[in-house]
Amino acid sequence: MKIIGIGNAIVDVICKVNEDFLSKNNLTKGTMKLTFDENEFKTLLSKLKIEKTVAGGSVANSIVGLSQLNNKVGFIGKINDDKLGNKYQEGLEKEKVSYFYSKKKELLPTGTCLILVTPDSERTMFTYLGIAGKINELDIKEKTLQESDMIFLEGYLWDEGEPQKAFNKAIKYSNKVAMTLSDKFCVDRHRVNFLELVKNKLDITFANEQEMISLIEAKNFQDVVTFAKQIKKLIVITRGEKGAIAIFGEKTIEVDVKKNLNIIDLTGAGDLFAAGFLHGYINGLQTKDSLEKGTELSSKIIQKMGARL
Repeated sequence: MKIIGIGNAIVDVICKVNEDFLSKNNLTKGTMKLTFDENEFKTLLSKLKIEKTVAGGSVANSIVGLSQLNNKVGFIGKINDDKLGNKYQEGLEKEKVSYFYSKKKELLPTGTCLILVTPDSERTMFTYLGIAGKINELDIKEKTLQESDMIFLEGYLWDEGEPQKAFNKAIKYSNKVAMTLSDKFCVDRHRVNFLELVKNKLDITFANEQEMISLIEAKNFQDVVTFAKQIKKLIVITRGEKGAIAIFGEKTIEVDVKKNLNIIDLTGAGDLFAAGFLHGYINGLQTKDSLEKGTELSSKIIQKMGARL
């Protein structure tokens, strides 16, 4: 097994909305809002017309991308033995991803994310984690991790308590560890713990510019570059229209963004960038080629709806 992803097992429900819908429902464009209230979630869902549903979650999207590039990959994520849970598992297995979790009947339903796409192609997410966020160390099997070259962890999944124990166990038994910081709000909430992971536990960190600036409370991007050089870990940062950069020790490598794209939906851009980069990394490509592969995949995904190539 090349890579095992560990993340939120979330069914993505993709819907088109107008700008008014976001303001009327107190949603901030381009961010992810979490709810733990099933009724609030169902109320919002009832107002929407569903375009499509897909087995999602940030790291799961990356893992599917890696599978589509013919890498042997697996995923660990918590689902309920319910209709959506079954759909989720089938969705991943159809993409030739090995699913390393035995589902059972739970009190909480399978996690769901409403992906609301406005006319400008920006996506705003409203997530009800359900059982997905309740991952614990018993859900992670040492042998599965030891037989994989690398694990890829999802920042969204990190939380104090049981998920933290699951992360610690996963890191302990893994050969190499990559992680995505996921979201600026996520970084703001868990800054101290994320900083500890980035500096001392991770081999590769994926983030966008805003997440890295938030992580180290930087004044500007140059502070981020200085920090990344000092810690001597591979830090891979996407910078929107400025392209992407990889920093390892004194070495910095940059690539430009692809031009003249017909952008339809930004869902999955970062997830597929990570898939492309990791594909290059695990198959021995040069860092520049890995960055190019990440850029190529993210460029393809933003020209269609959803996070599947």
